[in-house]
Amino acid sequence: MPDTEHRLIAGFDAGQTHTTCRLATLQPDGSWQVLSEGQGTGVSHLAAEGGAPRFEAALGSSLRCALDVAGLPANATLCAAGIGASGIESGSTVQEQGTHLASACLGLAQQRVVVVGDECTALAGAFNGGAGILVISGTGCIALGSDGQGQSHRCGGWGWLLDGAGSAMDIGRDGLALSVQMADGRLPETALRQELWQALGASSAQAVKAAVVAPHFAAAGFARLAPVMHQLALGGDPHAQAVIQRSAEALAAMVHTIAERLKLPEPAVCGVGGALHHLSVLRQGFSRELKRRLPQAELQPPGGDACSGALRLAAQAALR
Repeated sequence: MPDTEHRLIAGFDAGQTHTTCRLATLQPDGSWQVLSEGQGTGVSHLAAEGGAPRFEAALGSSLRCALDVAGLPANATLCAAGIGASGIESGSTVQEQGTHLASACLGLAQQRVVVVGDECTALAGAFNGGAGILVISGTGCIALGSDGQGQSHRCGGWGWLLDGAGSAMDIGRDGLALSVQMADGRLPETALRQELWQALGASSAQAVKAAVVAPHFAAAGFARLAPVMHQLALGGDPHAQAVIQRSAEALAAMVHTIAERLKLPEPAVCGVGGALHHLSVLRQGFSRELKRRLPQAELQPPGGDACSGALRLAAQAALR
């Protein structure tokens, strides 16, 4: 057991609802053998009120669970850890804060801890550290690519108030915008207005206006309307179809931009996230638009998940 402890690495995928810790034993050649997984509490943005203690609690609770599942003692020693967390920007003071907190919480020197945005661990997992472009379309949206030689480029992910094209949030918001235009006569009314208002629990444009500025509505409130827009598009509503098509085009545009920046004429592309997974109209539109913009691109499922990517970063840190 002592030998296992000294070669123990951890990969964390820290989301807002829960955190997953995956434990593995590091091999001399840099590969690893997964031992267990554990679930813990979620995180919020580190700069938000209570962000630091939530971050520490998420790492601690998920690690304790993973150690228990593996049959290891609670004081087992890690040799390195990789952490992907929502809201971590490379080179920012928030990343520095996260590294400091993780180092103290996990009992590791800072050079043995890698703290990055969860999109970075997802990219590393999707292509096993090689070249490729990852698109994540959920409540929000971001795309990130790597040339496999150390160069990367990112598009999107600049916050829902600035940059949501291609996301469930954007689809829901644009649908609601059309609904109030229908209500005041600027657009002919379709089923879109009634369906969205019913889902929102609103009976007037004034009620819609009040609902979207209510505390905690924000991006998630708009995103909850995306499945309604999807059903409308499947039913032939031209406005819903146009909204989702714009999001599909936005996703393809991000991939195209990254491919150009990284000089990847035939990139491997993975599309993940709740919106792409659940909204078939968006997924199919993205595939068509990507084919038009980058005929040689290859859509493929990810080779691994964000925890896999976090373990890869942990292994690299352990072998420095």
